[in-house]
Amino acid sequence: MDKRKIDILVLSDLHLGSFGCRAGELLTYLRSVSPEKVILNGDIIDIWAFNKKYFPKEHMRVVKKLLKWSAKIPVYYITGNHDEALRRYSPAQLGNLHLVDKLVLEIDGRSHWFFHGDIFDATMKNAKWLAKLGGFGYDLLMRLNHWVNLALTLFGRPRMSFSKRVKDSVKSAVNFISDFETTMVEIALNEGHQAVVCGHIHQPRISTIRSAHGTVDYLNSGDWIENLSALEYTNQRWTLYKHELMEEPIDDLVDAEDLLFSAV
Repeated sequence: MDKRKIDILVLSDLHLGSFGCRAGELLTYLRSVSPEKVILNGDIIDIWAFNKKYFPKEHMRVVKKLLKWSAKIPVYYITGNHDEALRRYSPAQLGNLHLVDKLVLEIDGRSHWFFHGDIFDATMKNAKWLAKLGGFGYDLLMRLNHWVNLALTLFGRPRMSFSKRVKDSVKSAVNFISDFETTMVEIALNEGHQAVVCGHIHQPRISTIRSAHGTVDYLNSGDWIENLSALEYTNQRWTLYKHELMEEPIDDLVDAEDLLFSAV
């Protein structure tokens, strides 16, 4: 199968090791592209949800694919809040694999600032316990959503996303997303960047945002739980990729110790 050539691939919020991760679709996508550079923009492995009794084989295959890429091309792993335990080791480099907290790249003459986005989230800074509690509740919601979608599929009804409906309908969530984007733009302008690329809020988007201080391109790579999205840079242009949902998977499990062994 011919693979699509991509100059830069940006992925975030995979949440490998959590129940909601759509690793099967992610693996299908990864096998269809051939990037020259990969940026993993936070929350790749969900350490908050990590349980040695739950690490499906599809999740393991995604890790192997990313490691295989890192043997040939630059792969930047930017830390997020769900994998913040890795920040104690950052910055670090192993061959083409770079562990960093943020990244600045000059792309076709324009300064791009890559970071996950959680460090500018007031909830993360001032009430981390509340954020973690929300994370556990989110994972529980994904488990419930999984079984509901199995039943809907059985009766020939379309699937639904509980969390997406909540975000779309609750005014405070909409305001939070807007405030997050505005904050990212203002900080990027202050730092002298023309584009800011983040994740964290699971809302894929490419837009040009204007403020009183200037104009910045805002890009968010989304997630692989609800939106199944990625950012692709090819021919001097950013595009947003969205993958189609497959049937709800019933994952085979693999012990987490096997993951550590295979990554060595």
